[in-house]
Amino acid sequence: MKTTIVIPTFNEAINLPILVEKLFELPLDDFSILVVDDNSPDGTGNIAEELGTKYNGRVSVLHREGKLGLGTAYIQGFQLAMERGAEAVGQMDADFSHPPEKIVELVKTLETCDMALGSRYVPGGKLDERWPFWRKALSGWGNFYARTILGLKLRDVTGGFRLWKSHTLKSMPLDRIRSNGYIFQVEMAYVANKLGFQFKEIPIYFADRRWGQSKMSFRIQLEAAIRVWQLPGMYRDL
Repeated sequence: MKTTIVIPTFNEAINLPILVEKLFELPLDDFSILVVDDNSPDGTGNIAEELGTKYNGRVSVLHREGKLGLGTAYIQGFQLAMERGAEAVGQMDADFSHPPEKIVELVKTLETCDMALGSRYVPGGKLDERWPFWRKALSGWGNFYARTILGLKLRDVTGGFRLWKSHTLKSMPLDRIRSNGYIFQVEMAYVANKLGFQFKEIPIYFADRRWGQSKMSFRIQLEAAIRVWQLPGMYRDL
């Protein structure tokens, strides 16, 4: 299965070369990486170009003019990957919060579903033990909040470590996706669920980032709290 992993970046110059090396150590055929860089001041985009040369074109870069948000980065990345013939399109963070080695299991799992997800909230899944209690509680509450309001059976609706079949993404109204922070993950799951697609979750250990700064902000959290209530009305016609 021709697989492309989309990785949005902003100031990930330290993490990206290490992550790419780890990904290409995996026993996967016809596997490539698409970096979507938001004009990182630390030169992440240029580093990605150099990685493309180092790995014979298996790393490509979509350069954007500025910090335009996670949601649009993924949508543009998905579309470009599919235009290039990807049969499966993945998404993951560049900060090692998502374990690279689990992609092999996601690819295998995708053979029996429409979207495979690395989950923190199924048996065997776990959050970084270094997180303080309040942070774990906030993460769990945000996930429970979205799942309950939207009636989703998916356990980790806010998780961003996913692998989609291309035909699934092509069947979704990507031009209508409006969320740009991590609520983007919830909106995508909600739309896919409304369309009747099947999900499967595999447990992962969700680690805290090792280097660089988190992109979380109050604005992103506010968007998430409000957008959850808006989604049923936005997709009433599906």
